[in-house]
Amino acid sequence: MTTFQDARAFLLRNRNDYDAAVKGFRWPDPAPFNWALDWFDAELAHNADSKDRAALWIVDAGGRESKLSFTTLSRRSNQVANFLRAQGLRRGDHLLLLLGNVVPLWETMLAAMKLGVVVIPATTLLTPDELQDRIDRGRAKVVIAAQDQAAKFANLRGDLVRIVVDANPVPEGWLSFDEAVNHPETFAPDGPTHADEPILLYFTSGTTAKPKLVRHSQHSYPVGALSTMFWLGLQPGDVHLNISSPGWAKHAWSCFFAPWNAGATVFVVNQPRFDAKGLLGTIARCGVTTLCAPPTVWRLFIQEKLSEFKVSLREVCGAGEPLNPEVIDQVRAAWNLVIRDGYGQTETTAMVGNSPGQQVKVGSMGRPLPGYRVQITDHDGNVANEGEVTLLLGADRPAGLMQGYQDEHGRLVGADGDVYRSGDVVFADDEGYLTFVGRSDDVFKSSDYRISPFELESILIEHEAVAEAAVVPSPDPIRLAIPKAYILLVGGVDHSRETALSIFRHLQARLAPFKRIRRVELVKELPKTISGKIRRVQLRRLEHDDNRTDALRGHEFREEDFPELKAQAGEAGQ
Repeated sequence: MTTFQDARAFLLRNRNDYDAAVKGFRWPDPAPFNWALDWFDAELAHNADSKDRAALWIVDAGGRESKLSFTTLSRRSNQVANFLRAQGLRRGDHLLLLLGNVVPLWETMLAAMKLGVVVIPATTLLTPDELQDRIDRGRAKVVIAAQDQAAKFANLRGDLVRIVVDANPVPEGWLSFDEAVNHPETFAPDGPTHADEPILLYFTSGTTAKPKLVRHSQHSYPVGALSTMFWLGLQPGDVHLNISSPGWAKHAWSCFFAPWNAGATVFVVNQPRFDAKGLLGTIARCGVTTLCAPPTVWRLFIQEKLSEFKVSLREVCGAGEPLNPEVIDQVRAAWNLVIRDGYGQTETTAMVGNSPGQQVKVGSMGRPLPGYRVQITDHDGNVANEGEVTLLLGADRPAGLMQGYQDEHGRLVGADGDVYRSGDVVFADDEGYLTFVGRSDDVFKSSDYRISPFELESILIEHEAVAEAAVVPSPDPIRLAIPKAYILLVGGVDHSRETALSIFRHLQARLAPFKRIRRVELVKELPKTISGKIRRVQLRRLEHDDNRTDALRGHEFREEDFPELKAQAGEAGQ
């Protein structure tokens, strides 16, 4: 029988040997196991080499710090669990969690796991209508929210137990989270925790439709995050910073499960407004050893003189999209470190990545991680070099895969059968490295050529005037569709013909004629989900309906309107 401790120790021993790790790794058996009780409390909070180590270290603006050991956080989460039990919460009840990066968030997550309560993580950016949807479809019984969120609940339906954090005075109808300190520091569960009991209910970002409800179990995210630990290269005693907002799966990945699987310190920096220079200074001052950040942050980092920051970093990672070679080269030159990309979804833990010790191919998101059997399949389900990321289930089912998408009646779909289809299209080279192409519903055809919006957008943002871009198909009577880019410019750049001409020249120099962007529209904003992902589906609809009155429209420029652009050889008939 493989235990959680066995599987963890194996990956730590083989952290620099990808082939050995993939060949020898086995997921722990899905026996009764409560990660918060049987790992965090029993191991991290009681072993002599870890119990006094910082489990959580938060640095706020102005230099204020909160640092809690594993032992302290264990006791405090016990108090919160007893407090929630006193409010009537029982195993299987649902809790809406609406907090920023504050200590009560981690206390509540641990407490809920101990109780068997299902957490619905939510971003503080949600509107009252979006919160109502989470209350209704998520069947929430209690909400724990920050003081500045309480007013959003004034007119919401639902018989909720309402608990507020750091409120003085406490709003009418709410309980104070501070009351938890009056409860015992020891906790006794009401029974064993089974592997298939639900633990998390995530609402997806809704890039193409209404957000889905992704349900994870006591086994899938805590145990499944062993793959994330391996990708990040975490070790016991590390100080790990993951730049992510609460409410989204990446926060659970790298601000909760993966670092504590390793016995590392979760390090958080709260800034009212993002300040790259200030953050880099804190990373250096506090001895951060491992860092994961989205590409937007890395692009802001390289605007600073990285070599002047004497960091203690050993591992640096990126997630969300491939990084430009320029970013990777500048970080390597300054710190002698290579940014390693990784890939996963809300529905999974990290399933593909460039782990420590592997050769990193620029632009590739790496190879399948230990425990994940990945196939690339075409529309008909046949194995192909380019196609959808597909996970084999049955005996090969990865522990980190969700239980399924939950409907309003609690039924699960989407992760049963023989395979799980991710909806993400990639290209696989001869060595098994995967390169992201796009969402299956974003990829389109132009003159019978498959066009990857992601590839074209990556080239667009290399232009100095382009801040963000979204490529969608625009109807064309000859080619069926042609690539069009909606472009948000950097501040201070004119929405002018000269700017558009410069962008077209940039594209001509870098793209083959068959996939060249033929139209650009310079806009003031791009439609986004609450998590910041661009809603291409909304832009596709604008193009399909030829809607010229929508507030999202900007100034459109067409390639054929620029006679100074020289036609490239071989363009005829494309």
